[in-house]
Amino acid sequence: MISLSSSFVRHTCTTAVASSLAALSLLAMSNAAHAADPKTLYIGMNGGNMEKTYTQFVFGPFEQKNNVKVVVVPGGSSDILAKAQAAKDKPQMHLMFLDDGVMYRAIGMGLCEKQKPNPNLAGILPVAHIKGDMATGVTISMTGLAYNTKVYADKGWAPPTSWLDMADPKLKGKVVFQSLSSSTFGLHAFLAFNKLKGGTDSNVEPGFTAWPKTVGPNVVEYIASSAKISEMAQTGEAALFPYTPTQVTILKSKGIPVEYVHPKEGGVVLMVAQCVIANNSEPQLAQELAAYLLSPEAQGKALENGSFNPTNTKVQVTGAAAAEQKRLNDYVKNSRNVDWDEVNKNRAVWNTRWNRTIER
Repeated sequence: MISLSSSFVRHTCTTAVASSLAALSLLAMSNAAHAADPKTLYIGMNGGNMEKTYTQFVFGPFEQKNNVKVVVVPGGSSDILAKAQAAKDKPQMHLMFLDDGVMYRAIGMGLCEKQKPNPNLAGILPVAHIKGDMATGVTISMTGLAYNTKVYADKGWAPPTSWLDMADPKLKGKVVFQSLSSSTFGLHAFLAFNKLKGGTDSNVEPGFTAWPKTVGPNVVEYIASSAKISEMAQTGEAALFPYTPTQVTILKSKGIPVEYVHPKEGGVVLMVAQCVIANNSEPQLAQELAAYLLSPEAQGKALENGSFNPTNTKVQVTGAAAAEQKRLNDYVKNSRNVDWDEVNKNRAVWNTRWNRTIER
């Protein structure tokens, strides 16, 4: 029989205990590190300039304060809406940015939850409170007209001044128009034209009747989104097209010869609104992010770095950003709001008619 000394037994027990303690310590450290891993919030929004601005300049303070990573799911408003609708029972996103007209549809589909009271709600424009704060506007602009300065200079044409310039015979084959069924810019421009022909947001018969003999012959191409505008403006194919001041600023920064014109009849208000997606996996954090994105701090950064005009009236900036804010707010004063409830009630019928009679 082998006899173990008491010292050997004590040594062995001590070593085992030490190993166990070390293992527990490593496990605790691992759990602590895991607990410190940031949560991820997914937000659907336009790619390009908006994604870049918010990712590089806006989300940072919120991420640091809350140990959160905000990840953009890029896409146009219709794409983001489709993604949210497809995942309605188990949302993959926490917030989404949509053009205001599309946001009204999202609310009607039950995709949004009411934004909880927070101090920043008191600072935003009245028009930015959508359906009792089921959604809120984060940036406000307008659709007007953009024209190719090189084409106009080469032709010796005076700059456009009116929505009716889209129908000027000299522009035959030189107007680019975003499809009514897929673009807010196109819908806005059509509604503006329709209004000048005697129509309303509930009666588009005047616009549809007049289009084939006025604007229609001038359209070189109906495009599904504004992504193709940059190329067509560079080649000179696009001389006139509906656009926003912010989008024009982006094109100009790339050296493309364009300018924004605010039609004398007024522009059409375009807000990008946010909503917290109903039944998302991080409801409290999502609400806090939505509140932050309405703050003067967040909207000031978006204005300074991306020319996104704030809806919070308490935003204070200086220099070029302040000049841009004043310019855009002056345009907003001379722009009209669309009756989205009325438009969305009829839009599917309009889209079908547009595709069959205008873009055929």
